[in-house]
Formats: sequence, C-alpha cells, structure tokens
Amino acid sequence: MTEPQISVSTTDSGQLQEGASVVRQVNQALKSVLIGQDEVVEQVLIALLAGGHVLLEGVPGLGKTLLVRALAKTFGGGFARIQFTPDLMPSDITGHALYNMEARKFEVRKGPVFTNLLLADEINRAPAKTQAALLEVMQEHQVTIEGRSFTVGQPFMVLATQNPIEQEGTYPLPEAELDRFMFKLRMDYPAQDDEVELVRRVTDVVRDQDYLAGLTALITPEGILQLQKQARMVTTDRQILDYAVRLVSATRDWRGISRGAGPRGSIGLVQAARAAALIQGRGFVLPDDIKRVAKPVLRHRIMLGAEMEIEGIRPDRLLEDILEQVDAPRP
Repeated sequence: MTEPQISVSTTDSGQLQEGASVVRQVNQALKSVLIGQDEVVEQVLIALLAGGHVLLEGVPGLGKTLLVRALAKTFGGGFARIQFTPDLMPSDITGHALYNMEARKFEVRKGPVFTNLLLADEINRAPAKTQAALLEVMQEHQVTIEGRSFTVGQPFMVLATQNPIEQEGTYPLPEAELDRFMFKLRMDYPAQDDEVELVRRVTDVVRDQDYLAGLTALITPEGILQLQKQARMVTTDRQILDYAVRLVSATRDWRGISRGAGPRGSIGLVQAARAAALIQGRGFVLPDDIKRVAKPVLRHRIMLGAEMEIEGIRPDRLLEDILEQVDAPRP
C-alpha cells in the first residue's frame, strides 16, 4: 500500500525561532530544579503552549508541587494550590458571595482558581461534586458565582495530581472531567544518580533559603499567550489531520478496548502536536509530533476491557500497538 504524503510548510520566521529559544531556556531552567523528570517537564510545557490542562499521577513526594511553582516563577505568573480533601466544598475552589453588613450588599470573594497556574493536589481525594467545580473553568476559563461570570487569569492552566486509584480514600474522576485534561502524565521515581544529585542540591541549600531562589522570570504571561498564538498558527497538513483522526478512530474498535476516545482526543492530538513542533522551532507538524504526544493525550480517554484489566495490561501497551499498526503519512 502506498503511504500518503504530506506537504511541508517552509514558513519558518525569526519570531518562531525566538519563541522556541525562550521555551528551551524555560525547559532547561525547570530541569535544573526538577532533576530526573525531563520527559514530564517537556510534556507539561507542551500542554501549556497548547492551552491544555495536565493530570499528573504519582505517589507523594516526587516534586509535583515544585514543578508548578517553578513553572510559574519562570514566567512571572500567579500560582495557587488547593489541597483536595473529602470535606472540600465547591465554593472553596471557585469562591462565593458574602453579605457585607456595613455596605448592606453582597460581595464576591474569589477563590484560589483565579490565578495562572492552579495546582489541584490529590484531586481524587474529593468526591465528584467537588471535582466538578473545575469543569466550567477548565473549559471556558471563567467561573460563575451567584449568576455572574468572572474570567480567570490568562494564561490559565490546571495541573492536577492524583494518587494511584488503588490507594485508600480515593474517588475515580468523572469521565467528563477526565476528558478535559489534554494530558495524563505519570511521574515515576528518579533514577538513582538523579536522586543523589537532587538530594545533594536540596541539602546544600542554606537554611531558610528557597530552593527556587535561583530561578528568574524568562518570559512574561503575555509572552506565553503569544507563544500559544504561534502554536495555533503552526501549519497542519490535511494528511496529518487525517492521521490523528485515524489513530483515535482505531481506539474505538481495537481488541481489548471497551471504550475508545472521542473527538476531543483528535483535537488534543493536533493541538499538542502543534505545540511540540513549535518547541522544535518548526512551523509545521510532522507525523512524529503526533506520535510523540499520542500516549499522554489518549491514555486517560480509553477504557480497557475486563480481560485486559485482569491481565494487568496498561493503556500504553495497546496505544503502542495502535501507533505501530496505523500507517503514518510520510513527508
């Protein structure tokens, strides 16, 4: 069978290269403080430039909070953290209206969601009702309080962490909320050499000095918005769009998958691939960009059949099979 060919844009501008250079500087700065998590750092940056949200799974103590704090510091953005607990209320996230006795009127007190980077820590320790408070702001970047809509900061990104679902006291995330996360990433333990270096740096920090004190702002929030705009303008050939849709369609009737990804999976693939191309300094998307982001975009959007669960097979295994067997266009 003849492989489909794609056309390649050559519209590489100085502005594109300049943006890619800044992103690489941010990438290096984050890797200097979050040692041994290079892949996670890069994928979080891709999600940020694509305007998406990230669900990060891993045991406590691997540096998830550190990553969000460091990222906010590199572009001078606002940072807020919400610790999700079983008794957390939706208004604790979004805010609420409070009656001012002196002024004799209701005043809106905005919640921690009004920031640039929101860390929703251990999101699956709160019940679905509380988790659902994030649905509107993740999709529309606004919050409705007492019938009034308030826009959150721009850029805006939710980075939610969850403990492995088998841990005690966790609730599964609703499907509607899962689908709003562009990426699901897994943070594993660092390699031994990386952990030694991490321990050395942290323990060498002078008492009362912030571990992130050496980080400086490399770009402004407005600069991030400009990079997001550039990512949306990256050329995506029709054959690339077709390839992304074929990958997602394959999940819907693949052996071992009981429920495949929906159209939001195809959209997420293309948006993330554009951001990945931008980071590489390219003004066009290649099939390798789609492959690079396929697993983080799709792993939380498919449901495995019972036999796969029993055998202990993970979604990534089936996604690798799909990537191998679905023909990619060639440049």
